[in-house]
Amino acid sequence: MKYKVTLNGKVYEVEVEKGEAMLIDEYEAKAPVPAAAAAPAAAPAPAAPAAAPAAPAPAAQATAAGEQVKSPLPGNVLQIKVSVGQAVKAGEQLAIIEAMKMENEVLAPKDGTVKQILVNKGQTVATGDVLMVI
Repeated sequence: MKYKVTLNGKVYEVEVEKGEAMLIDEYEAKAPVPAAAAAPAAAPAPAAPAAAPAAPAPAAQATAAGEQVKSPLPGNVLQIKVSVGQAVKAGEQLAIIEAMKMENEVLAPKDGTVKQILVNKGQTVATGDVLMVI
């Protein structure tokens, strides 16, 4: 099977067969074209910018006082196993994040009560994003 892998601005074409990998080609990755530059006619719409501040992004929300539980890796939130007000014990499963087709458990760092949940099922998170506060 042939794969294209981008790493540090370079694209590598790799062929993998029977447990062996062979580099086929290597070249510089092209920079992505920003969406605003591709469609300048859509930018002057005044209604769209006015609606954006009404719904703040979860990352911009103020977090409650307590210990923040952060995402250990980038991925998609598959499940949230707790609810606000629920008592949890250290090591208890709080959420499941899918990354590279693997399900990764997010565990409670300490005993406490869930004060705030800042993500939703299906949301994409980055490493270090605050998922919830205990």
